[in-house]
Amino acid sequence: MNDLGFDRAHLWHPYAPMGDPGPLHEVVAAEGVWLELADGSRMIDAMSSWWCAAHGHRHPVLVAAMRAQLERLPHVMFGGLTHAPAVGLGRRLVGMLPAGLDRIFYCDSGSVAVEVALKMAAQAQMRHPGRVDFATVRGGYHGDTWKAMSLCDPQAGMHRRFGTALGPRHFVPRPPVDFGAGWDEDSARNGLGAVAALFAEKGHRIAGFIVEPVVQGAGGMRFHHPRWLAGLRDLCDRHDVLLIFDEIATGFGRTGRMFAMEHAGVVPDILCLGKALTGGMISFAATVASARVAEAIAAGPAPVLMHGPTYMGNPLACAAACASLDLLARGDWKGQVVGIEAGLRRGLAPARDLPGVADLRVLGAIGVIEMRTPLDMARVHGFCREAGVWLRPFGRLLYCMPPFVTTGAELDLICAAMLRIAGWR
Repeated sequence: MNDLGFDRAHLWHPYAPMGDPGPLHEVVAAEGVWLELADGSRMIDAMSSWWCAAHGHRHPVLVAAMRAQLERLPHVMFGGLTHAPAVGLGRRLVGMLPAGLDRIFYCDSGSVAVEVALKMAAQAQMRHPGRVDFATVRGGYHGDTWKAMSLCDPQAGMHRRFGTALGPRHFVPRPPVDFGAGWDEDSARNGLGAVAALFAEKGHRIAGFIVEPVVQGAGGMRFHHPRWLAGLRDLCDRHDVLLIFDEIATGFGRTGRMFAMEHAGVVPDILCLGKALTGGMISFAATVASARVAEAIAAGPAPVLMHGPTYMGNPLACAAACASLDLLARGDWKGQVVGIEAGLRRGLAPARDLPGVADLRVLGAIGVIEMRTPLDMARVHGFCREAGVWLRPFGRLLYCMPPFVTTGAELDLICAAMLRIAGWR
């Protein structure tokens, strides 16, 4: 049995039936934006391998940092021990985050970062008996672990099949005003009235409100108005609800700002980071809290945050993250993202005239073509090898999040492939 045959018989792939994952492409190497396949052909990784490889694949600075760390200390438990990569990464994060967000908990993955954020909020609110619920907006996505799943969209989300097994949560309508649209008093009333009503009725039971700032990712790839976040911050303050931002997909430059919350000038009580944190080299994440949250936990009946992953603070991952953040600090990521945004706006513009297209959205290094009907995933994946561009749509959404190092010519290939798919009948 060859490798692909064994894969189909024994390996599960994400969101695919066991034994029938659709067309598979065997990748043997990767460099920059390019994936090399077993047959010698190549594809541009227009997905940044699910949004994490911001610097492209196998960046020499990241490889060198991990190789050097591998020679010294690949892993050691974080309980009762520490090491220079963890401290160095902490210094970098505190230096780049808004003042007040400076209590860092290292995690294994983005979903775990969300779980930790919810635990933080619940423990910090223990001084208020009964504050154990969480609220969010429809259309969101926060990961595949159990508690995180419960806060994804309950009707249109990919976890709706679990139904009541996830437990009830409080959902309000998605922010109604698009990024870049006008904002006025009617917008504020319509966009935040449901949150105000929820807090007025049930705020005494809500520990935290979690939201993806500005960009709703896998739940719909929608971009909402930053002013909505400012109103949400005010309502959370008034009702003593902790505000949690999930920037796992948007952090580290993807929207044109280092963090999406900078579009609104709003700082949460708890922040979730991941994906591009290590430049896509290794799974790692962080949950960052304010001193207020950390002190509330320390003063509560359970002063120890009840979480401790085996690979928490993994030195190899910390070294990769330090190198990735150093690349951002000294590189021209802003100019790169501005160039990608301009290229996507120009290159995808013809999609507006295609009969099967419902909407076109671009923000930073994110391009989205929303179709009127769901795409045939198998057909798209089969086409990717022919087009030389790797794309992974879901439902009606055909989108790209290319690495920041993508050139203009490579971006043209991505746009051409997306337009071809969007024009299928």
